[in-house]
Amino acid sequence: MTTTSEARTRRSGRLMLNKVPEVTIWFWVIKILCTTVGESFADWINMKLGVGLVNTAWIFTAVFVVVLGVQLRLKRYVPFPYWLTVVVVSVTGTLYTDILTDQLNVPLWISSAVFSVLLAVVFGVWWLRERTLSIHSVTTLSRESFYWLTVLVTFALGTATGDWTLELTGWSPGVSVLLPLGLIVSITLLRKFGANPVLSFWLAYILTRPLGANIGDWLASPKVAQNPGDPTGLALGTFTTSLIFLGLILATVIYLTVMRSDVTETYEATHTPQITANPHRERIALAGFGLLAVATGVLLFWAHSQPHVGPAPETDATSTVQLAPGQAVKNFPSTKVDALRTLASTSRRDAQSGNPTGAHAAAQSLRDLWDADQASLQPLDNTGWTFIDAQMDHVLKTFGIDHPNPPMSPAQQEAELNTLLADLR
Repeated sequence: MTTTSEARTRRSGRLMLNKVPEVTIWFWVIKILCTTVGESFADWINMKLGVGLVNTAWIFTAVFVVVLGVQLRLKRYVPFPYWLTVVVVSVTGTLYTDILTDQLNVPLWISSAVFSVLLAVVFGVWWLRERTLSIHSVTTLSRESFYWLTVLVTFALGTATGDWTLELTGWSPGVSVLLPLGLIVSITLLRKFGANPVLSFWLAYILTRPLGANIGDWLASPKVAQNPGDPTGLALGTFTTSLIFLGLILATVIYLTVMRSDVTETYEATHTPQITANPHRERIALAGFGLLAVATGVLLFWAHSQPHVGPAPETDATSTVQLAPGQAVKNFPSTKVDALRTLASTSRRDAQSGNPTGAHAAAQSLRDLWDADQASLQPLDNTGWTFIDAQMDHVLKTFGIDHPNPPMSPAQQEAELNTLLADLR
């Protein structure tokens, strides 16, 4: 889906060369690579390092502000800062959706609807101000600002719709790759036929998010599901997957920096402009997009109606083994136990002082740290780990974390945290 450049404009102050790369095959390859890294790297920092979802979002929001500031100061497209910004914004947009889903318990269909409306608003304001949505005329600060805002929203929307699709169908990540891939191929064929290039580009751009995320989940997920409905894949892990794709991104960026094959001005000098758009073909292709949307909806409805393994149902997490306070953690490293106790104490203190947001955040961090430590603690004492895990689940349930119920009263939260702290002493 390659289009020719439009005339650049001086209406918005500083004149720049086009700040976005030419849409070649390299654009789509590296875009999918960036999207996959956005999924796997965020999961690694959030879960494996025990940073927590909210803290990870704050970190990447700050990084995004810095790298975007660098990108906006440039007067032309430079591969490394541009694609670094894409990587960071892919992580950031994903985290915003995850916070809505995991922290605020917003249903995915609502997130998808909200981000769809927000994207339409951004496009509308962009069009009213600039009279174009083409990425081939991003030559002013105003247009570039709209561009990056749109990219951020598309990542959030792609995350929500992709996760919603998995929730509806119960497909594994490997199977789920086929839907966005098939839609992108169909959009490409319609573009070749004569579909509007701007519409085709942004539709494909949104779909690369669930495509890349599913590839990342497929590579990182274990070969055998730990619980019914859990994703399965090649068991490379989030860290290895991130390293592989970051290496591929770096190699591609170095190649593009040397060859300059995706610089708009270089591309136009070496390629013949495409034929002018045909309004009749655009209308036919638009109908094709509509049929594609209907067919996708029918497929998802059919898949949802088929028997499939969903998440494991809620069960009583009470441990069948009863241990004296402190006995469950006697074989665990004291530093690990102290870190868990600190977070549990913080959550209890905030619950007691009437700070539900702080109590919830500390409980979320406690969950993340406990999950991150499973690989090192469970082999040391499986009985002790199972006992603490059951009590940890009771605590999380009072906050509505990993459970469908709304948060319970501060008194209930405090009671479960007291029990957990007694077991951790």
